[in-house]
This record gives sequence, structure tokens and C-alpha cells, in this order.
Amino acid sequence: MKNTKYIIAAFLLFTFLGCDNVLDVEPQQSISADAALSSSENVKKTLVGAYDNMGDVDVYGGWMYVLPDLMAAGREAQFTGTQPPPGEVYQKDITVTNAFIRDMWLDNYATINVANNVLSAVGVVEQGDQDRVEGEAKFIRGSLYFQLVRLFAKDFNDGDPTQNLGVPLSLEATETIDETANIPRSSVQEVYDQVLSDLQTAKDLLGQESPSYIYADSFVASAFLARVYLHMGEYELARDEANRVITEGPYSLVSEYSSAFNNSNNNTSEDIFATQVSTQDGENALHGSYASLDEGGSNAFSTVITQTHLDLYEPQDDRLALFYEDNNGNWHSGKWKNQYGNVNVMRLAEIYLIRAEANHRLDESVGATPTEDINRLRDRAGLDDLSSPVTLDEILQERHLELAFEGHFLFDLKRTQGSVGGVAWDSPRLVFPLPQREIDANDELVQNEGYGS
Repeated sequence: MKNTKYIIAAFLLFTFLGCDNVLDVEPQQSISADAALSSSENVKKTLVGAYDNMGDVDVYGGWMYVLPDLMAAGREAQFTGTQPPPGEVYQKDITVTNAFIRDMWLDNYATINVANNVLSAVGVVEQGDQDRVEGEAKFIRGSLYFQLVRLFAKDFNDGDPTQNLGVPLSLEATETIDETANIPRSSVQEVYDQVLSDLQTAKDLLGQESPSYIYADSFVASAFLARVYLHMGEYELARDEANRVITEGPYSLVSEYSSAFNNSNNNTSEDIFATQVSTQDGENALHGSYASLDEGGSNAFSTVITQTHLDLYEPQDDRLALFYEDNNGNWHSGKWKNQYGNVNVMRLAEIYLIRAEANHRLDESVGATPTEDINRLRDRAGLDDLSSPVTLDEILQERHLELAFEGHFLFDLKRTQGSVGGVAWDSPRLVFPLPQREIDANDELVQNEGYGS
């Protein structure tokens, strides 16, 4: 495994930030690993550093959503930027030296290592805070491993997950680098088992109210469990976790669809978990990719929305009204117009969609009927109700429109076994390669199919 993904942040991991709002202050001097883990207060500040790392552009700051969406967009979006790395992903012709893929791997593993170091020092934390610190660290680790295994390995339902190679599972804090740091890839099943274990532990240990909207709580863990279970096809478990979030959690849909987006350093009632972005901290790669140049978007990373996607909406759909046209006649997603807008990692709307789909597949109506859940979102979008009972195709279509350009295209294509541009859901072209520098540094690693040995 590449050495730098393990390094504790003498230079990366242990930034000391203000406790009231980690995004409203300038980072202070980094300190040594030993000092960072030597007291309860320092361990908790290190945990804050893990959240801050999650806002990195290669973690939950945007590229983990933009790149898989580019890969699966087909005729619904077009990459028009000048930078080769995202262009390779859009063309599904990725080189093993792709810098964006490399940095995504490294920065996610660096953040996981922060969480591992926090977990190694939970005993230092005062007893009243130990459960919270452990739960939040395991939430961070589990959620990131879920994203990594979906990007760098075969889908859970593609063949035998007990035999297919997943990603390396590093579960111990790493302070020094030697040959023992080189570990092989765990199986897809083993990675999913770890994800579920971490998220379930987080759910059990965390309270039902976060100390701040920045941090995870028990409902955040349940929401991520619902997402994982849906992807695995465990519909009853997905439905039950989603239903818990809806019926017991403090969330509610915002009244207008557009109000769910472009909010800087503050969550809405609909945000279950969001990467915080402000003028001082955090990054939003979705803005650079999807915003027009007039709105501060990047010519290097520009992605425009095609008429094929726009034609999927009913004319009166408020979700359609959020798209806008630039001076050159190109269409852009209005979800990401604010350079300092938060990245919506998990919205309540997704949880309604999970409950609706899972109930439909189970022919049940726990919490609400699938029709009621879908019409709740359609009502918010200004649309007429669908007739009862809704079909699975109608549920999946509403999911496609409601969550468009939020990082779901590729994963929904795989779990529903679709295709894009003539490329089937189980094609090796829809899996990221392991970075070549990882393969060079660690002879325990095996490259993905289609990318050489």
C-alpha cells in the first residue's frame, strides 16, 4: 500500500481548529503525532481534523461525486473541460497514472488513518466522551471504505463478493512506514462487512443529537446504513434504517427544492450530512465542474447538461427549473452555483426514495406506501401525484431526477444492472484502476481487470 496514505498528519492529520466551528477559523500550527494523542482534548481535536479532511476536494469535497457521475452520464452530460484526468473518466478510458484517481485513493486513505489514530487513543478520552469519539471515528472510516470499494472494485452483486478483490483494509493506526505496511486487497465481502460493522457501531454508540450539525450522530449512521443495504440488495434492512431516520430523526424536507442547495457552512433541515464549505475552508469540486463560467465554474473541469437529460423532466417540474443556460447556449446544474456552497452528502429526499424502493420490492408499506413517499417528493417539485400503486420504474425515475448530479448515477446503474453508452454495468471499464504508484510500492496489490498486471 502506498506509504503516504498511512502517514499521521504531522503534516496532514492533526490540524488544531477552533471547537465552536471548525470552518470559521484559520488552521493553527500542526503538532507531532505523540502530542496529538496524548490528552483527551487533543484526541478530540484530532477527530475534528478528520472531519476537516473529509472536506478535501478528493474526499467528500466533490470529486468522489463528479467522477463517477461523469463515468455513467452517457448522453445526459458532456465533459467539455480541458483537463485530461476527468476527461479519461468521462470516456471510460482511464490510465493507471490518472492524477485524480491517485489523489482520491491517497486522500481517502489518509483520512481513514486519522480515524484509525483516533480509535487507537479512545482510552485517553474522558469516559463521558469515549462513545461519541469512537462512534464518530468509525462512521468516518466506514463511510469512506464504502465509497472506495464501490469505485475501485467490482460491484457487490457482480459475481461472488467473497472472491472478488475489494480494497486493502487498514484498521490499525500507522505511525511508521516499513514493509509491514504493505497489505493485500481484502475481498469485496470483507470490506462490506467492515463498513457495516463500523456504521452499526457508530449507530449504537452515538446519541440521537449531534453536538453540532458538522458531526455525525446515530441518525446519520442509520442513513448511511440504509444506503449501504440498498446497494447490497438487503431491502428489509435498508427500509428499516430509512424508516428510523424519517420517523424518529429531526429532519424535514425544505419547502422549495432549490433551497436544498448552495448553502454555505450551514445545513438545512433536509441535510442529514453535508461537507461544510466556507470562504475559509472546505472545497466544492461540483461547483467547478457544473457551474457556468459566469458563475465561477472552471473551464478546465466544465461539464454541461445535455437536452437528453432535460427532456426527462415534466415541463412544470421545479427540478427542471433549477438548470440554467449560459451565454453560449450550454446548460448547467443550478445545484452547484455557489463556490462556497456545502456538498450535500446525504439528503432526506434520498431516504424517502430508499424507503419507497425497498417497500416496493418487498411489497410492503412500512412507514408509508411507496406511492406516498414518491408523491411527497413530487409535491415538493410542483408535480401532480402519480397513481397508486407506483411502479418500480417510476420510483427509479424519480430517484434519477431528484438526485441528479449528486454522485449517484454510476452506483444506481450498477445495482440495477443497466448500461451506459453500450457499456454494461459489470464492465471493467466502469471500475477505477488502482493507482500505478500503489502497485509499484506494494507488491501485495493486484491491479483491476483491464488495466494490466
